[in-house]
Amino acid sequence: MPAARSETAAPVRTAPAPSHPLPTLDLLLLAVSVAGISLSAPLISATAAPALAIAFWRNVMSVGVLGPYALLRHRAELRGIGRRALLLAVAAGVLLAVHFALWMPSLRMTSVASATALVTTTPLWTILLLRLLGVRAPRPVWTGTCVAFAGVLVLTGVDLSLSPRALLGDALALGAGLAAAGYLLLGAEVRRTVSTTAYTLVCYATTAAVLLVVCLAAGTPMTGWPAGVWWQIVLLMVTAQLLGHSLSNRVVRTLGPSVTSTAILLETPGAALIAAVWLGQWPPAAAYPAVVLILLGLVLVARGGRR
Repeated sequence: MPAARSETAAPVRTAPAPSHPLPTLDLLLLAVSVAGISLSAPLISATAAPALAIAFWRNVMSVGVLGPYALLRHRAELRGIGRRALLLAVAAGVLLAVHFALWMPSLRMTSVASATALVTTTPLWTILLLRLLGVRAPRPVWTGTCVAFAGVLVLTGVDLSLSPRALLGDALALGAGLAAAGYLLLGAEVRRTVSTTAYTLVCYATTAAVLLVVCLAAGTPMTGWPAGVWWQIVLLMVTAQLLGHSLSNRVVRTLGPSVTSTAILLETPGAALIAAVWLGQWPPAAAYPAVVLILLGLVLVARGGRR
């Protein structure tokens, strides 16, 4: 057992750890990613097509873009995916379909600012699900979780004062955040043994298939819109799917999960600003403190998660 150091002993001086500046290119790519993700909610809200149909075509187009590359470069891997990994990837696709089926309609029921703030609570649901699995989070993470959920309570109370429909939209957005947490946890497990490309293809294809069944069961029109609507859906797929999520996955290796996840939280004020300028959706004054509480809590979670 080492002896205790005397209080009068000279302090040990160590050289400071060298600081490495963050790569400029990756910071620019991260900025493009945040901008693409921020455009998603206002664009969905402005597109004159049913929300479920938008979700379906967004995933079909993503499979159409990703599929040829995956089949060309990962055909052998796709054939050799184990049964457990395949089932988990399919389950992740089902949860992603639930996420889209809840979040996209919520944008038509409550404000873009509220829906975006509530759906970004995914890290909080992830922490709670991990706790059920026996994983303990550091105290700062739980502090951030409590702060963010306090913001959720304030925001839902504000929306309840506006209309029951807005409160229902809040509930759908929260449910979408929970579904996304399950999707992310299953995806992390699958990617232990399966490449991102192969996993994404199976997941997106499953999501599209589930959403097709939901659209048919609900009697949702799938076509018959003007060309401008189709171009909006294509723009959504390019900005949110290809530029947004793909670039964030690209830079997380160099910038780290803390910087990346904290930057992506800028989606909430970014989407709110775009919706205000483009769609004239200015949230009520009482909603701003609630959104700030949610963002503050998520920042604490992201920083505490580094431990």
